[in-house]
Amino acid sequence: MSRLDSAIRRLQAQRRLLDQAASDIQSLEGVVLELGLGNGRTYDHLRHILPNRDIYVFEREVQAHPDCVPEDDHLFLGDVIDGLHRAQKTLRARAVLIHADLGTGDSQASRDFAKNHLSPAIIPLLAEGAQILSDQPLSLPGATKVPLPEGMDADRYHVYRVDGPIEAHKRFHKAA
Repeated sequence: MSRLDSAIRRLQAQRRLLDQAASDIQSLEGVVLELGLGNGRTYDHLRHILPNRDIYVFEREVQAHPDCVPEDDHLFLGDVIDGLHRAQKTLRARAVLIHADLGTGDSQASRDFAKNHLSPAIIPLLAEGAQILSDQPLSLPGATKVPLPEGMDADRYHVYRVDGPIEAHKRFHKAA
């Protein structure tokens, strides 16, 4: 498969999963977190499918199209993990959707980062019923890994759902 075909398949999968997650969280109150702004395409899509939600973006350095940059009060600039720790003070356990697209060209380093740094940083932000979409596998004790739709490559995206009260997940994670 060409790199162009692979990129198209990845973006189609991403859109399909974001649209499904937006539908799944309709009845939940809370905020959306976009981890990694990039050029702003996903953030822009989230604004269109979730027009009444607060969407907070975490990005090291903004390089997105000017139309796809959030307001300053919805942007955590700097190291993503540091931003997630800062966000715990204001956002608490209110994230009902987290989209993480932070992988790099080094697949092993990306997996290690997701498991050892990203996973523990997002756990305190998760609300009950939250959906987490990630380009990397995560380690989220107490969350259920959701099967991908038919025909979607199982390694292309990873979807998780928090089914129970989040306090139990926080206690479990701290003990692990």
